[in-house]
Parts: sequence; C-alpha cells; structure tokens
Amino acid sequence: MTAPMLRELSCADDYDPDSLSVDAARAAIRRFLQPVTTVERVHIRAALDRVLAADIQSPLDVPGHDNSAMDGWAVRFADVDAVRPTTLRRIGESFAGKPYPGTVGAGEAVRIFTGAVMPHGSDTVVMQERATATAEGVTVAPNAVNRAGQNRRIAGEDVKRGAIVFRAGQRVRPAELGMLASIGVGECTVYRKLRVAFFSTGDELRSIGQPLAAGEIYDSNRYTLYGMLMRLNCDVVDMGVVPDVPEALERALASASATADVVITSGGVSVGEADYVRDLLAKLGEVLFWKIAMKPGRPLAYGKIGGAHFFGLPGNPVSVMMTFYEFVRDALLVLQGRRDVPPLPTLKATLATPIRKMPGRTEFQRGILTADGDGWAVRTTGEQGSGVLSSMSQANCFIVLPTDAGDLDAGTAVDVQVLEGLV
Repeated sequence: MTAPMLRELSCADDYDPDSLSVDAARAAIRRFLQPVTTVERVHIRAALDRVLAADIQSPLDVPGHDNSAMDGWAVRFADVDAVRPTTLRRIGESFAGKPYPGTVGAGEAVRIFTGAVMPHGSDTVVMQERATATAEGVTVAPNAVNRAGQNRRIAGEDVKRGAIVFRAGQRVRPAELGMLASIGVGECTVYRKLRVAFFSTGDELRSIGQPLAAGEIYDSNRYTLYGMLMRLNCDVVDMGVVPDVPEALERALASASATADVVITSGGVSVGEADYVRDLLAKLGEVLFWKIAMKPGRPLAYGKIGGAHFFGLPGNPVSVMMTFYEFVRDALLVLQGRRDVPPLPTLKATLATPIRKMPGRTEFQRGILTADGDGWAVRTTGEQGSGVLSSMSQANCFIVLPTDAGDLDAGTAVDVQVLEGLV
C-alpha cells in the first residue's frame, strides 16, 4: 500500500502548519508511516529487540509431558485418606530427565522431583513436607492433598502444539527468546533494522576533541540522538556537524535520504536568518508541519525527502530529547513493523511544589517522581530552560501540563510520563 502524499493535508483537515497541537501532530505523522517490508532470517539470539515479521507456531507441547510441580511423592489420589495417615509402599524414584519406568499401583508411591515425568498410574503429587519416609515406605499426612491432579503440571499447560505463540509485529524481548527456545525454535523471521541518518547543524558547534573559540559549544545533540536511537535498536549513521551553508546542507540531506529510511537533524528549523533546513526541505521534498504548540520543542519539522521520512528537531538539547520521545520514538517503532506501539507509561501524581505555566500550549516539564504513601509525588528538577541538559539527566519523568492549564498549586494531581528505561 502506498502512503498518501503529504500535500493531502490542508486547511480543510483543520490543519495549521504554524500551530499544530501535540495530538494533531502525532496523528498527522501516523498517517504517512508504512513499515519496512524487507525481512531476514536470524538466530534467536540475534533477534533480541527485533520485530517479528511472521507468526511463530509451536511444533510441540510445553511441557511435553505431565510432570511434577514440586519435590514430593507421586501417588494415586484414591489411595490417600483425608482423615487418617496413609502408609504407601515406595517402589522407585522419578527424576527430571530420568523418569520411573514402571506403573504405580494401589497402595504404592514413587519419590518424585520437580519437573520429573509423572509415573504411569499416578495422578497426584504430595509435597514432601506433608509426608514422612518410613521403613515401610512413606506415610502421608491426613488431608495432604484435597483433589486429584494436585501439584501436577499437564502436558501442553503452557503452550499447546500448533498454537500461535507470537504474532508478526511483536518485539522480541528476553522472555520471547526463552519461549522460542522452549519450543525448540532456533531461528525466526524479523524485519530488517531501520536505518536512521542524523546530523547537527550550526556554525557554533564543535565535535569532542576540538578546541572551542569564543561563542562555540560542543555538540551534545548527536550523542543523545545516538543513545536514543540505539535504545530503539536502529542502524544509525552519524553524519557529524554540517555548517549553516545552504549548499552543504542540501548535499547532506540528499545523501542521507538516498541511503536511510529516516533522516533526523537538530537545529535549523526555526525562523532565524541562518535556518535553512525548512526551505531546503520544501525544495527537496515535502513538509507537513514545522511548529508545534508545545514547550519545549516548538520548532519541529516533519516531512519527506524522496523515500525517507524527515524529522527536523530543534537545536536546544532538551528540546531534541523531548521531541524525540514525544514524536520520533513512536514513528520509528511503527516503521520498524511494530503493531503494538506502547505509549510512554503514564500515571497520576501530586505536585509537591507549585508550577508556573501560561495557557496556550502543552508543556512538558522535567520532573522527579517519588513514592508518597499509597500514591506518587512529583516535583520539577528546577530550572526548566530548553538548554539545561542536566535537567534531563536528573529527571525520571515528564510532567505533562495540558494546553488550557495555567499556574498549578502544590497538591494538584497531574499526569506524568515515566522515563525509566527510555532516557
């Protein structure tokens, strides 16, 4: 299926490229996302954090046989008395991987260990704490078990032969690796990795190791972008710093879009005289929007250059991370083939201190979330300027303040997005 052209959005869609709400921007981007289609076959160890491109069907039952859920004694439930102690004759042992070869008859018991195959004729396991070994065999305490089948795992209880274990579009996590191994699957089909090229723009930027002249700063954005992209298991291409020269920017954008699925820049999308990226995007491709009614991160561009998606992020370091988590993250997950894109985990918390805010745009403040009795309390990290990168290092959540909200008093309930595992 071919994605619609960006120009299909118009004023008739209640679309204003100069003042788009956060929710409207997310929805607009989602309309133009089509997952990668190329797949590859990999060993399951190489599948970690990849996206399945085909359903996984189990070739066998898990467990493959009825087995004991604990150490104890395999017995016939009909032989155990609910009122008086029952003495049974011990006829053998069943170990995990070494089952008892015979059959349990009336008045008999087999010593059994966790995971061992249930002997023929037995239907119940008495836990070892409810029985005592004797010279005659084993004495089972009254009411040690109260139903047939107790402490017994049934074959196929976890996974049945022929069942669909995982669906295409699902991310492979450590638990999935274990499940694949448990059904004997050593390889799986996954979508190829998403290729993302990124660079920073700005004549004031220098790379680590270069001396700084007056007015120059080290480029931190490429490093936060690298970290965030690697967390999403992308194939990343760091193109360095590109100067604010139209010809150099045009070459960089053309080169990146020719080889990558997604191109991300930081800086150069506002309205300053030296901000050329927005104009070049219009020349080389199409632009959907370039401003969001949010703080921080208002100058955000999204569009297409050839077959590549383009995200022009702001230049301030906090804004780069904020816009990535609120917009780019979800888009990359969809492009990777995910069909269950999870939102950032959100919960309610009580403000520990007041917050100042002007109505008119959604605001994301960096916060520190702590347990408070049966609930949660949150406070800001302090100074909320978009250049204060230390606030992202200190934060474990975003405090999400809606568009129409004004100043908020301490004790007000607010939404917070939990960042643990993301930043």
